[in-house]
Amino acid sequence: MLTQIDPRSPTPLYDQIAARIRVAIAAGELEPGQPLPSVRRLAGRLRINPATVVQAYRVLESEGFVEMRQGAGTFVREVESQRRSQERNAEASRLVRAMLTEAARLGLATDDLVTAFKHEVGAIDR
Repeated sequence: MLTQIDPRSPTPLYDQIAARIRVAIAAGELEPGQPLPSVRRLAGRLRINPATVVQAYRVLESEGFVEMRQGAGTFVREVESQRRSQERNAEASRLVRAMLTEAARLGLATDDLVTAFKHEVGAIDR
């Protein structure tokens, strides 16, 4: 679930963690009531400061995605389908922006991207 954390990214680690968990909840990868990894466990797995994980979990709690229970852990909350849909759309936009940024860096034209996208979508549909 949290394989897309990049310590070299300009996006703060806590924000990357929160974003990935938001998407996992929106996609149904994490179900309501399911516990998240403990702060210590996740920090150890990602090799980051536990305070960073706490910060991510607090952001998610303030947004209504998780519930932190003292002494019990952090659990996924029920999220409205409209909110899940909004989060999936926001993630799609983030992916497109990242692709466009990388394409611009490489000097690729928009037409090249559209052609490649159609080709890849066609390959998936087969």
